[in-house]
Amino acid sequence: MRKILIILAIGLMLASCKQENRTDYVINGNTEGIHNGIRVRLAKIDETGNQVIKDSAIVMDGKFSIKGAVEEPSVYFLSVDGTPGNVVFMLENSAIDINFNKEVPMKSEVTGSKSNEGYQDFQNGMLPFRDEGTAIMEAFRALGADAAPEKRDSIGQVMEELRARQSAYPLSFVKDNNDRYFSLSLMELESSRKGFDILGYKEAFENFTPKLKNSKKGAIVKQKLDQLYEVYEKTAHLEIGRIAPNFEAPTPDGTLVSLENLKGKVTIIDFWAAWCGPCRRENPNVVKVYNTYHDKGLEIIGVSLDGQSRQQDPKKAWLDAIEKDGLTWHHVSSLKYFNDPVAKMYNIQSIPATYILDADGKIVAKNLRGRALERKVQELLGEF
Repeated sequence: MRKILIILAIGLMLASCKQENRTDYVINGNTEGIHNGIRVRLAKIDETGNQVIKDSAIVMDGKFSIKGAVEEPSVYFLSVDGTPGNVVFMLENSAIDINFNKEVPMKSEVTGSKSNEGYQDFQNGMLPFRDEGTAIMEAFRALGADAAPEKRDSIGQVMEELRARQSAYPLSFVKDNNDRYFSLSLMELESSRKGFDILGYKEAFENFTPKLKNSKKGAIVKQKLDQLYEVYEKTAHLEIGRIAPNFEAPTPDGTLVSLENLKGKVTIIDFWAAWCGPCRRENPNVVKVYNTYHDKGLEIIGVSLDGQSRQQDPKKAWLDAIEKDGLTWHHVSSLKYFNDPVAKMYNIQSIPATYILDADGKIVAKNLRGRALERKVQELLGEF
């Protein structure tokens, strides 16, 4: 009898193990307050970045059910017609319960998906940043319109520091969670963002578990990282901390001058054009910065990307813009539009674009505008 009980116990254990390795999923939804006949849609992001509907169901008696199978855990979106937003969650082959929040779908409760715990942990880690940002904005509004510029700048700097910490959090998360499928999805999402730290994420990927690296999503992410790394290698000499490449270019009178001969204690290389609306709108701020700090060691070198095919006389347009906007610093251009040799050397894809160099010619910042540009110049000149 005892032997029979042992055999039965082993059988039950084996059965339960088999149930854990499901090959399909079932999503059971509780949609209290949603009328019968309303459609629920299950979607995911495809390779082109578009959201594609994969399945749907109809609400009946406040409930719905969707069944299917996925090759591996992945981020999915669930929406209910007539409600705002989506439920974002990690879908895997398991029994998943969703308690739908019709007011704020993002706050819906998802249980039953082990891989979804990674997504929830990430969201919980983001909450302090959001709360801190709200507090900073409230403090900024409390200053009122007549607040001293110094106070506004101080709060602005705090906000910039917060954004920097928030931007760094995803990389920190994937480093600390090298065995979670959500880390792959997060890495894929972050790879499309400006300022993606390819070196940091490439290192993090190499530290993922073999299961993650060898997964289908892992292969997709690795391919994307390899492509981004190839691009990085071509422009690595332009990264912050590197010495800015020297160049030689013609001034309006045709004289060739070099960056090396024009540099000051702080140097701004300003890529712009007479035809560029955003550049022209930013010029008054640059003029203000130059007039305030030129005598203290600031130099600006304007590199014009005039030469657009629609310009009848690119050189005249360039010179007229210099005079009209009061740009009294150094100017160079080959009048070859984006084929300008200096623009190509500095990998300029759009304008306005700026490189800020310190006294040693080292790149310390890029693409700063408005008060952010002035604060960086102040910092480098020791004016704080």
